[in-house]
Amino acid sequence: MRASLTPNFQVLIVYNPTAGQSSDLQNTLDRVANLWRDLGWQVQIAATTSPGDATNKARQASQAGYHAVVAAGGDGTVNEVMNGLVGTQTALGVLPLGTVNIWAREMGLSMDMLKAAASIAKSDLRQIDVGRAGDRYFLLMAGIGFDAAVTATVSLAQKRRLGAIAYIKQAIQVAWNFRGVRLKLRIDGKRVRGKILMVIIGNSQLYGGVVKFTAHATIDDGLLDICVIKGQGMLSAPRRLISIFARHYNRDPLVQYFQGRQIDIRRQRGKALPVQVDGDYLGKTPMSFRVVPHSLWILVPPNADRSLWQSAEI
Repeated sequence: MRASLTPNFQVLIVYNPTAGQSSDLQNTLDRVANLWRDLGWQVQIAATTSPGDATNKARQASQAGYHAVVAAGGDGTVNEVMNGLVGTQTALGVLPLGTVNIWAREMGLSMDMLKAAASIAKSDLRQIDVGRAGDRYFLLMAGIGFDAAVTATVSLAQKRRLGAIAYIKQAIQVAWNFRGVRLKLRIDGKRVRGKILMVIIGNSQLYGGVVKFTAHATIDDGLLDICVIKGQGMLSAPRRLISIFARHYNRDPLVQYFQGRQIDIRRQRGKALPVQVDGDYLGKTPMSFRVVPHSLWILVPPNADRSLWQSAEI
């Protein structure tokens, strides 16, 4: 479903004061708000104070009748805001301010907030799918195994100090001892077994701002895309990545690609694997994942990646 922005558009900007490196964040957000106010929009700004606060603020904004809540922060802030908007008529927008900003990149936004704000002002409204891991929604992807083990060991202080380099540093350390685990997956009832290093369940395409593990994913098809990477240890991972970059998913016997509505992951022999959603550690397997079709309205700027939709016309 698609709609245009209405006159007197009401927007709440929710920002994470600890995200990014900006020393003049409040001033920049004021300039963004004034840019939108010059268009006739009604704009308010609110800072988060604790984990989960962005979800509460987004939910309250929806109940108060706001047309959109714009998350100014990294993908973690975007995820929190989104969790307060699923199933409502209030749309999600994003101003890039965090470490990687995957959703902002998917939406074709500049990493300069003022330029991004100008693009957002030209947005349409579209309704999309989201994923659900246990009782938490995800916009981008869920990761099970190696990448979640890395995410679990990256501290907030490291992210603030090193940015994306923090993940690379921890990935090298974790990879040395990480071993594949025998898991049993069911994808819409179909069994998938093996010694698994990592499973990526994607609602969208871009992972880590670099690679597309789920390159065939669209965000309005009522399906999740699943990339299963098997192996004994991470020494084999570079060969798997070559297959993924070339999108030769099912030509490599240790890389499998599926689409489905419900994914259940059960551990075997008592071994659990960590789980992350949208870059934040969530918990461990066993866990169930499912798609929630057409459950979130979003602001779609003109330069958004058109391959994310089934229809080329967005």
